[in-house]
Amino acid sequence: MHLTRRGLIKLAGLLGAAQGVRIIGSSVAYADERQFKHALTLFDDIKYPPGFKHFDYVNPNAPKGGRVRFAVFGSFDSLNPYTYKGDPAMGAGNETLLTSSLDEPSTEYGLIASEVWHPEDRSRVVYRLRPEARFHDGQPITAEDVIWSMMALRDSHPFYNAYYKNIEKAEQTGDREVTFVFGQADNRELPLITGQLPVLPKHWWTGPGKDGKPRNIQEMTLEIPLGSGPYRIESFKPGQSVRLVRVKDYWGKDLAVSIGQDNFDEIEYIFYRDPNVAFEAFKADQADWRTENSAKTWATQYTFDAVKTGKVIKEEIKLERVNGMQSWAFNTRRAKFQDPRVRLAFNYAFDFEWSNANLFYGQYTRSKSYFNNSELAATGLPSPEELAILEPLRADIPAEVFTAEYTNPVNVNAQERRKNLRTAAGLLKEAGWTVSQEGSKSVLKNDKGEIFTVEFLLDDPLFERIALPYKAQLELLGITVNIKTFDSTIYTRRIQTFDFDIVVGSWGQSLSPGNEQREFWGSEAAKTDGSRNLIGIRSPAIDRLIDQVIYAKNRAGLVTACRALDRVLLWNHFVVPMWYSASERVARWDRFSRPDVLPKYALGFPGVWWWDEEKAQKVATG
Repeated sequence: MHLTRRGLIKLAGLLGAAQGVRIIGSSVAYADERQFKHALTLFDDIKYPPGFKHFDYVNPNAPKGGRVRFAVFGSFDSLNPYTYKGDPAMGAGNETLLTSSLDEPSTEYGLIASEVWHPEDRSRVVYRLRPEARFHDGQPITAEDVIWSMMALRDSHPFYNAYYKNIEKAEQTGDREVTFVFGQADNRELPLITGQLPVLPKHWWTGPGKDGKPRNIQEMTLEIPLGSGPYRIESFKPGQSVRLVRVKDYWGKDLAVSIGQDNFDEIEYIFYRDPNVAFEAFKADQADWRTENSAKTWATQYTFDAVKTGKVIKEEIKLERVNGMQSWAFNTRRAKFQDPRVRLAFNYAFDFEWSNANLFYGQYTRSKSYFNNSELAATGLPSPEELAILEPLRADIPAEVFTAEYTNPVNVNAQERRKNLRTAAGLLKEAGWTVSQEGSKSVLKNDKGEIFTVEFLLDDPLFERIALPYKAQLELLGITVNIKTFDSTIYTRRIQTFDFDIVVGSWGQSLSPGNEQREFWGSEAAKTDGSRNLIGIRSPAIDRLIDQVIYAKNRAGLVTACRALDRVLLWNHFVVPMWYSASERVARWDRFSRPDVLPKYALGFPGVWWWDEEKAQKVATG
């Protein structure tokens, strides 16, 4: 399941593919049979009982106050997070029906909704809304807002077209009650992921904007949207910064799911076009917190005085999480990448071992799964349970799925590197690409005389230092390589329209994968602009495996289905796997405190941390 983290990520438009919506009366034939709960989970017991006071990982007495500043690489051209168009800024957003616990893999508790129920077959889910829930303008959050949100958002973002494919309709079944009816039963995730629906203010989005024209949720805007959460956007500078302030009279501040959280008075995001400038801003105390994604910077650049004196704390925090697939991802919509032998040749040309030793200071592990570092990753040969899923698909999936464990080529020395390049050349030749000599240059061509040219599309200069040695290896095979780095706005537009050869593709995973897999690898998503199916996978066999994941009856079935899907994705060689780290590298100016025990599955910053005035004074005067 793709769980959102309130206040920690960019909010996106939610919901799609609903076939119809209607409002009906309040009488419900099955009302006497319903037993409403305060929370939902997938398979396991709910940790926190009805009437719980707060989550275990918060400090219920955390002080409110202070601010936190983030230096963000990139830019933004919109404040509307509910459309895939443009590059939206971090914003305050709107609250959801349910909110997730950070120390359980797949449990959500009531937020806008106080109670929730679904029948055993999960053919529908019913939410009862809190009467005190309000938008920032004071208007109540109603069942009509919930239903309108679903209708308005269904076409706004392709991710949720796949995520909510099986929602058939929404009904108002009481004054403060909403029912989602599903087109299919036994989709274990649908009740929970409907709980992730951000409820938008219908009266605001259907009204006129400051320019007097009707607002359009499917378009970019720099008008600050009306929210309902613990923060609101106070001010912004287009493309440069966004400042959020805490809503002192936030309607949900005394809920158990909110106690001890949202402690900062201000949160500011400051955007930088150059990652080196963003790092210098952090060093100069113009930003407070930094999640470091450069192994070189982590190993060599945290030597400035503030680190030596303890004003800046450098820490690696290990989380219990799945490390998804980060990779060089091929756009298989382009003819040159449709042969899996070509894609495999690129893997043989990639020298991870050299990069890890010379660029990453040995900090990474090579990815060999779409579910790294978890029980969901395929290992060894398929189990009998996996074979029961895979055998009916044998004719449509790679034969190696049944006969071998997936491994990446390894370059332990120069001899192995040359051997792997020879293997790559052989694969390319088998696929119809041969080297011809043009002057002093070797050029790879097919039988039509077309030159094999590839462009690496990047949005972060940090990846240039990784792409350049890879380019040198590929050029030894006769491939013509261009590396292009664009700002985030241009890059986003090209990604959304699949205008690329190879990009850095990254697919995060949770401990409970589900409906989001359709948007990652599903055939429908492959032809939908803005979807996460960057690769362009259109495979009925993979579609069936995704359904096995979605409709798993229990945890054991889910693990089996994920391993089967993992094997088929790997043996199709859709990507050249990169690397992962089981720890999060973070640096912070020592102005903050945190609970004694952090949540298991997230850093919880800034959500459960707080401003520590005593520490702040020491940093200021020390």
